[in-house]
Amino acid sequence: MDALQEVQQEVLVRALDALFIIQGGALVLLMHAGFAFVEVGTVRRKNQANGLCRVLCDLSVSVLAYTLIGSVIFAWPFSPPAIWSSWAAPADIWPRHFFILLSIAAIPAIISGGIAERVRFVPQLLATALIMAFLFPFLDALVVHDRFGFQAQLCCWFAAPFHDYADAVVIHGFAGWAALAATLVIGPRQGRFGPKGRKDFPPSNIPFMALGTWILMVGWFGFTVLAVPAIHQINGLVVMNVVMAMAGGIVAGLIIGRGDTGFIHNGALSGLVAICAGADVMHPLAALLTGSVASVGFVLIFTRIQQRRRVDDVLGVWPLHGVNGIWGVVAAGLFGQTALGGLGGVSLYAQIVGALVGIVVGFIGGLLVYGLIHLFIGLRLSPEQEARGADLSLHRIRSSRNE
Repeated sequence: MDALQEVQQEVLVRALDALFIIQGGALVLLMHAGFAFVEVGTVRRKNQANGLCRVLCDLSVSVLAYTLIGSVIFAWPFSPPAIWSSWAAPADIWPRHFFILLSIAAIPAIISGGIAERVRFVPQLLATALIMAFLFPFLDALVVHDRFGFQAQLCCWFAAPFHDYADAVVIHGFAGWAALAATLVIGPRQGRFGPKGRKDFPPSNIPFMALGTWILMVGWFGFTVLAVPAIHQINGLVVMNVVMAMAGGIVAGLIIGRGDTGFIHNGALSGLVAICAGADVMHPLAALLTGSVASVGFVLIFTRIQQRRRVDDVLGVWPLHGVNGIWGVVAAGLFGQTALGGLGGVSLYAQIVGALVGIVVGFIGGLLVYGLIHLFIGLRLSPEQEARGADLSLHRIRSSRNE
C-alpha cells in the first residue's frame, strides 16, 4: 500500500469513527424524549406541559454549563484555551464531546422526575447549571479521568481500578442520589400524605409512560453499545448483556409487581441502569441476574419509601437510578470476576469505594445545591400555584383541552 492509499484509508477510518459517534449521540438525544414522556405520563395532567419544558430546558442549560464552565475548570476533554478558540481543538474531538454532552445531560432529566409537580422553573434551571458546572465535572474528573490520583490509589490498594463502563454511578447513581436530596429538601406534593395516610396520584397517561420507556430502551443501546471512541471497539458482549438485563428486569417486575404496569416498565429501566457498569465484563447469565435483582429492588424500595417513609419521589428516581446505579457497579465487581464467569480485571472493593464516592458527591452536593437555592431563592411553587398546576401557573397553557 502506497503512502496515498494509507492516507486515504486513515481519513476514511476517522470519518467512519466520527459518524459512528454522532449516531450514538443521536440515540442518546432520543433518550431525552423518553425521559420527557415517562414524566408526562406519570404526573397529573395539569403539570404535563411543565414537565416537557423542564426536560428540554434542562438539556440546554446542561450543555452550556458543562461546555463553558465544567469542562474548562477540570480541563477535559479540552485544555482551557481550546474551548474558547474552537479552531485550536482537533476536529475529531467535537463528535466525542457531542456524545458526552448529550449523555451527561441525562442527569438533570433524571432529577426532574423526582421533584416534579411542585418545583419552580428558574430555580430548577439554576440548580442544573450548578450541578453540571461544578458537581458532576468534579466527580467525572475524580472517578473517570483520575485527575486527583483516585484510580491510581485504588489500583495500589486493590490491584484494579474502579470500573464503570457506561456510567452507572457517574451519571445514574449520582443523579439518583442528588434527586433524593432534592426530594427531601422540597418536600412532598400537596395532599400526598395526610393524617389519614397516603393519597395516591395515579399516572395520568399510561400510553405516554410506556412510550417513554420504549424510547429509552432504544436509546440505551446508543448510551451503552456505542459508548466507545471508535467503531472497531464495538463489543458484542455489551449488546447481549444489555438485552439480558433488560429482559430480566421486565420479567422480575412482572412477577414481583403482580402485573402492575408501572413496575413492568420500570423493571426494564432498572435492568438497563444496573447493567451499565459491567456490561463489558459479565457473562450474559450474570447480566440476567443483575437486571432481575435491580427490578425486584426497585419495586420493594419504591413501595416502602412511598408507604412508610413518606418520601414523595414522583417517578421513583432514587431507587431506579440511585440504588440500581450502586447495585450495578457492585454487581460488576462481583460478576466480573473470572471465578463467576466474568472477564476479570475488576475488584469488588474498588467498586464499593467508587460507589460510596458517587453517593457522597451526589447526595451531599445535592443537599448543598438544592438546600441553598431553597433557602435564598425558594425552590417550591406557592400552594396556590401548585393547586392550580404548573402548566397554567408558569406557562399559561393547558396540556389538553379536556382538562
